[in-house]
Amino acid sequence: MQQGEQWSSKIGFILASAGSAIGLGAIWKLPYVTGMSGGGAFILLFLIFSLLIGFPLLLGEFVIGRSTGKEAISAYKAIAPGTKWHWIGYLGVFTCFLLLSFYSVIGGWIIQYLYYTVSGKMTGDYGALFDSSVSDSVSVLISQGLFMAITIVVVARGVQKGIEKVSKILMPALFLLFIVLIIRSLTLDHAIDGVRFFLKPDFSSLTSKTVLYAMGQSFFSLSVGVSVMVTYSSYLSKKESLLQPAFSVVIMNLIISILAGLAIFPAVFSLGFEPEAGPGLLFIVLPSVFDQIIFGKIFLLLFLALFLFATLTSAFSMLEIVVAATTTKKSRGRSTMSWIIGAAIFIVGIPSALSFNVLSDITFFGKIIFDSVDFLVSNILMPIGALLISIFVSFKMKKDLLRSEMIQGSKGLNFVFTSWHFLLRYIIPVIIIVVFIDSLDIF
Repeated sequence: MQQGEQWSSKIGFILASAGSAIGLGAIWKLPYVTGMSGGGAFILLFLIFSLLIGFPLLLGEFVIGRSTGKEAISAYKAIAPGTKWHWIGYLGVFTCFLLLSFYSVIGGWIIQYLYYTVSGKMTGDYGALFDSSVSDSVSVLISQGLFMAITIVVVARGVQKGIEKVSKILMPALFLLFIVLIIRSLTLDHAIDGVRFFLKPDFSSLTSKTVLYAMGQSFFSLSVGVSVMVTYSSYLSKKESLLQPAFSVVIMNLIISILAGLAIFPAVFSLGFEPEAGPGLLFIVLPSVFDQIIFGKIFLLLFLALFLFATLTSAFSMLEIVVAATTTKKSRGRSTMSWIIGAAIFIVGIPSALSFNVLSDITFFGKIIFDSVDFLVSNILMPIGALLISIFVSFKMKKDLLRSEMIQGSKGLNFVFTSWHFLLRYIIPVIIIVVFIDSLDIF
């Protein structure tokens, strides 16, 4: 941990952690993956995985970080010195690096749409507008670079002055705007068809791949499996409870995820869009919803601004884990390393940005570069990281330390601790392995 870096309050930690979790995962990715995975059955699996796997893993990462007061790699070294377990931290750093490289591309799309709204270009066929936007290689690279520059500036300023201060303002505002969107979306004609698709499970459409996607989405949405929360919790005071923040982050993430679905799918069915539209679903549907609202362009501008900030709060956490891991020995300052690493992430993300235009013919297993990186991160690296973390916490960390860290600031939680430890040791690893192997169609 950087000397002097600490959250000023528990609510600041909760909102920053929620900001890390609530970004593209809940608002952008969940709706389109749900649309491509059959609707309600996928959502039910996502909820189950978030509560039974995501929550225990999130709490596990909190325990690792807060107990050591160190960033990801150093934390594993402190708990298991002389072993190879610290490679979990390296895996997390690498995954965050790769994740932010394509995540910044969508951040760039949001910046483009902000420009369209301000300049009056947000009109006409929104499907055609999205296609033309992602096909313009120069614009997407400029927007991606601007998104990364904003991320770097905030992370370079540190925890309290940068990440925490921004998160306290943006998360409540985003929640309130979603309520406005949902009210309008639900009052559109045939909105009930979208609600039914989103919330009514149809298990006939489930496949092993869908189950893997639901599990991967729960990890992606909560930022677990990449040790981001190890680094974030290392900045938390020893006096604070861990159980309440972990539960708060999960519940806030689930609420925003459900709100996003209720804002989008009623409009999808009412306005005649296809739920399987893919990564562009949000950018095509929401402008159409705002067209149905008085002062819609003003609300759209506000939404895009808040959506950008929600995306940035997640980006902050991804860059933070890499920066924290490379500045522990004080070889370079936080600001310098933030710019060096941010520039490297931008360069690595260029192929993803261009995969919708000049590099669209390059595919891996039938997926363009953007989708391939997304699949690698969400459905391979994150589950592997989550599996290793569950094993590490439950087998390598001393049970007395785990109990004292988890029940700190709380009373009468021995049963909760026992259940949590049992899940991490025996249930979660088995579920991850079974789902992962089944999705590979080995047997």
